[in-house]
Amino acid sequence: MRRFWNFDTGDNERTLRLDGAIAEETWWGDEVTPRIFQQELLAGSGDITVWINSPGGDVYAAAQIYNMLREYPGRVTVKIDGIAASAASVIAMAGTEVLMSPVSYMIIHNPATIAIGDSTEMLRAKATLDEIKEGIINAYEMKTGLPRERISSLMDEESCFNAKKALELGFANGILYSDNQPEDSSPPVLFSRTAVTNSLLSKIPQGQNSLDGYYKRLDRLKYGGGSL
Repeated sequence: MRRFWNFDTGDNERTLRLDGAIAEETWWGDEVTPRIFQQELLAGSGDITVWINSPGGDVYAAAQIYNMLREYPGRVTVKIDGIAASAASVIAMAGTEVLMSPVSYMIIHNPATIAIGDSTEMLRAKATLDEIKEGIINAYEMKTGLPRERISSLMDEESCFNAKKALELGFANGILYSDNQPEDSSPPVLFSRTAVTNSLLSKIPQGQNSLDGYYKRLDRLKYGGGSL
């Protein structure tokens, strides 16, 4: 078991740090690791601050941590100092208050998995992912108050929010180190694979000779190293 969490009990307040991937191995079917986490969480009392810097990870682990924090008898303040992406953003929603560093980010997207089997298995995997997405939307909706359709669309587009955008949308309650928190009316950054691909292709000069040269440069990258 690789620990991705660390509890620190100070004089007045407890601190939980979540760093790195949320469980390198799934908590699905694992009774030991969640029990250890819960025992350590409940070993103390009083308010707790949860610092998050994580790219995400196992959705089942995130769901259990979310529930444990929601059930915690003290006030839970979540502070994002780097990134709260994917499953880590779900955990962040458990905070009574969510505060983000002005240079931190939150990323939300659709759940993903790897499936092997026939068409029936593929359809079953899709149905499971659809239900998991609905569960994630539940957490986002309870925190933000946004319509489910809006949240679903943001997840479809793999949205990245800076602190001001997260505050505007309701994913955060405040920005660390700042008394003045103006609204950010800019749209969220959207990670669209199609848009990125089209953008790159648009930079290629027209003409067969130009394309040939481009592919040769890609081959040098693949087999010989170097840079474009």
